[in-house]
Amino acid sequence: MQLSNRKGFTLVEIAIVLVIVGLLLGGVLKGQEMITNAKLKRINSDRAGIAAAMFTYQDRYRQLPGDDSNADNRFTIYASGAPVNGDGSGSIEGAWNIASTGDITLALTAESNLFFAHLRAAGLIRGGGVDDTKPTNAYGGQMGIQDGALNLSGHVIIFGAIEGPIARIIEARHDDGFGDNGRVQSAISGADMTSVASAENLYVDIERYDMAFRL
Repeated sequence: MQLSNRKGFTLVEIAIVLVIVGLLLGGVLKGQEMITNAKLKRINSDRAGIAAAMFTYQDRYRQLPGDDSNADNRFTIYASGAPVNGDGSGSIEGAWNIASTGDITLALTAESNLFFAHLRAAGLIRGGGVDDTKPTNAYGGQMGIQDGALNLSGHVIIFGAIEGPIARIIEARHDDGFGDNGRVQSAISGADMTSVASAENLYVDIERYDMAFRL
């Protein structure tokens, strides 16, 4: 019985295939790294942008956005007497994640929602001045503001639903590496951000975190 003449791959051919596979994998990994870095930069720029808009508003009008007790007269987009004013107490009241109405002229709204509407009315962030919808961050969670969170006092910006590995990177870059200490603190997404007990010391990859940045 005659055997068919079969040829296998040479070592050179196998080496070429391995090089090509390596280049493809390297390209994929590099692309993922670039996407991650772009999202991290956006989080940083969003945080800085909201803080700058808040302090610009305060400097310009001598009141905090959201807490502004004269917004209905200050901005022509609002009718006089519309339910768009804060109480002027110097504190932006309300939880960071209270559901937005989409139109603050329809009903009384928490100051933490009015915050974004007032910034929009002043032209400091994009959008219309009756819209109290919270912006979304690079990982799809909401961004909001609150007076105090976890072990932090004063106003904080909160970025919701940040993936565990990303939260760890942000913490390491901007603070001391622990989620229950320093200027950046975190709780598992959906936890009560007003409770000190909600603060998480270490970050777990499978969890998502609401991250509070002190202004």
